[in-house]
Amino acid sequence: MLLHEILNIKYPIIQGAMAHIATAQFAASVSNCGALGIIGTGAMTAPMAEDAIIQCKTLTNKPFGVNLMLMNPNSAEIVDVIIKHQVAVVTTGAGNPGPYIQKLKQANIKVIPIVPTVALAKRVESAGADMVIIEGTEAGGHVGELTTMTLLPQVVDAVNIPVIAAGGIGDGRGVNAVFSLGACGFQLGTILLASDECPVHENYKQAVIKAKDSDTVVTGRSVSAPVRIMKNAMSQKYIQLEKQGATRDELEHLTLGSLSKAVHAGDVYNGSMMMGQIAGLVKEIKPLQQIFDDLMNDSIQQLEGLKALHQRLHSHV
Repeated sequence: MLLHEILNIKYPIIQGAMAHIATAQFAASVSNCGALGIIGTGAMTAPMAEDAIIQCKTLTNKPFGVNLMLMNPNSAEIVDVIIKHQVAVVTTGAGNPGPYIQKLKQANIKVIPIVPTVALAKRVESAGADMVIIEGTEAGGHVGELTTMTLLPQVVDAVNIPVIAAGGIGDGRGVNAVFSLGACGFQLGTILLASDECPVHENYKQAVIKAKDSDTVVTGRSVSAPVRIMKNAMSQKYIQLEKQGATRDELEHLTLGSLSKAVHAGDVYNGSMMMGQIAGLVKEIKPLQQIFDDLMNDSIQQLEGLKALHQRLHSHV
């Protein structure tokens, strides 16, 4: 089954749980347009997460999900809130979801961990995960080492649960590529930054649509905290400090509040402008509905071209 069939939504699309961006309002907007909106709980307390879930329910009658950032010390209490409000889906990141999987599943909530390796995909499958999201290093924000094209087919071969692709998907060609590699659906982040409904500063949106193929960089690899962001004064200073052997604490001090500077203040010089390598394909700001419709229509058109290509190839066999 494809993702939209499993979740009873229009499109096989999940919205990425982008920090400071995946608000209740944005998640509801995504769900209302036919994809699965996700509330990012980040460092929220349980009451804050509950307020967000309640707000999202007032804004949409469609399924939506919550992302659980497992480094958050409030995770156990947030899980109880999620169960209380019968949220459709939980995605997880930054930690081991094992302690919560069975509890969520017993409440008929689908659990979908985000994984950067085959080994972790197999581990969460053994713990009872319903699906996994594999995220390639092309993605914006926190990333692993493997690309989507290399990681996706290996995970598909290694597990028996559905696999969702994330990282580097920006048009119909990317959609068709991940389906060809065995995905049941896909997660979007960067291209949704350039939507009318996205709650980021206009400067951030303009930075995405102006970005070229080589305008992002991964910081933090030297301290095992890799994050893909736009190249700017802050990223340049960060990389300089890394080369000088700065500690993780010193580097975290530099980036303190930098994501908020980007998202809320639109500081394109000192803000942490998280975006994926696919930003080079994003050329205009559009309504969410148009983004989803254009993506799926482009996928269909590209498939027609592939059929013609296959016919030409087979005519010479």
